[in-house]
Amino acid sequence: MSRYEREFETGWETLGKDEATTRAYAIGVAERLGERNREELKAIYAEMDSAYHRSMVELAYEEGRNEAKAAADPNSDDGDAVWAELVQGEVTTVDPDDIPEPKRESLPEALDSGELLDKQEVDSTEPVDRPEFLDR
Repeated sequence: MSRYEREFETGWETLGKDEATTRAYAIGVAERLGERNREELKAIYAEMDSAYHRSMVELAYEEGRNEAKAAADPNSDDGDAVWAELVQGEVTTVDPDDIPEPKRESLPEALDSGELLDKQEVDSTEPVDRPEFLDR
């Protein structure tokens, strides 16, 4: 029995669009982990009644494949951990000491807004004040 079959019931009669995209995502993850289930994916795809929903199913499937590829450690065969993180939603905690420090604390100077866009302090009476060149 595959991970997908343990997680999801395969004897469904109808699926909503949200359930279909969730299942397609899981099939994509499972396929990247070496468990092909194209029949289920085709059945889910056929269940969708519009081109928009079929494209959402296809996107969810591709996203599952891509995220599983990114999450899988090439030096490890721990597909269960990848499945648990991506499909079952188990959260992996990271030690704060392992988080890399940012290299830059602000935007590069070329992207800085500069002083021209800064809000100037405006005196509400300044436009009607007597010009300085008229003062002695």
